[in-house]
Amino acid sequence: MIATASDEAAGVRNVLGGALAPCSLEPLTGFSRNGCCSTGPEDTGSHTVCAVMTPDFLAFSKARGNDLSTPRPEWRFPGLKAGDRWCLCAVRWLEAYEAGVAPDVYLHATNMAATRIVPLGALRERACD
Repeated sequence: MIATASDEAAGVRNVLGGALAPCSLEPLTGFSRNGCCSTGPEDTGSHTVCAVMTPDFLAFSKARGNDLSTPRPEWRFPGLKAGDRWCLCAVRWLEAYEAGVAPDVYLHATNMAATRIVPLGALRERACD
């Protein structure tokens, strides 16, 4: 997969310094629902970490008040299951990492902006690409 044309034009980079690859088109992820972990001023949650959902992480997120398993069609949100890739909020991923339940990460699809919140070493520990 390649990054969307809008991301390439904007020069969006992944944590490895390359072009940002898509995270998921099925389910369609990203703050802007463009398949990429793009971000901007309106994305106050910094949905920049491309992660693979696990049962442990989904339970952790639900316990923190963010139920990622239940579909919310009004927000174009299909509900997630284990194995789905999703652009997570960097703060939530870091919380999960500190709690020992962080999901694996696709570094090529994780936005460089995530490193403002999450240490690159932590992301590399959980890399699956």
